[in-house]
Amino acid sequence: MNFGSNLQDNERAIAASEIESVHRGAAPVRARAVVRSMRSRLQSCLRSRLAAKVGNSDETGAAMVELAMVLPIMLLLVTAIFAFGITLNNYLELTNAVSTGAQLLAISRGQTTDPCATTVAAVYGAAPFLKTANLSFTFVLNTTTYTGTSCSSTSTTTGAAGNLIQGDPAQVTVSYPCSLSVYGHNYAPTCSLVARTTELVQ
Repeated sequence: MNFGSNLQDNERAIAASEIESVHRGAAPVRARAVVRSMRSRLQSCLRSRLAAKVGNSDETGAAMVELAMVLPIMLLLVTAIFAFGITLNNYLELTNAVSTGAQLLAISRGQTTDPCATTVAAVYGAAPFLKTANLSFTFVLNTTTYTGTSCSSTSTTTGAAGNLIQGDPAQVTVSYPCSLSVYGHNYAPTCSLVARTTELVQ
């Protein structure tokens, strides 16, 4: 039920009856009183409606101010979570790729003259979404350290290839830069992802 509509209908009925009484011979004073009463009721109705509109406008304005204050913080948090998610995904991909490369290195004894290049190719293939130019490699074969993407030997029994001794550990370490940049500001400029795997040479 519409309470406001019923109230207006009642007011109209009262006003009509009062006016009708005036037309039937009521005194002029009574007629003026009726007019003043109708005017007062009309003004009261207009004031109440105006106050309701002003109240709604204030609530809308307050909501807009709150949104303007909260929205930048929400966007900052969402962007930071997105950047962290990308970094975490890169680390998982790097770890899996290094594990794959180390396993291939462990079974490469006597089969290659450049075990480093063999391992690097396997890492590249297992990490298609990482930039290969940003990957840095370090190998430890029979306590000898090799850096870079190649450690070529003249034969399978000399140099790095000769250091693949059965039962000895072969270690592969790969680093990859990470970026935690949010709206142009890098919160970890020296961040670097490092994955290391050690396998026994077969």
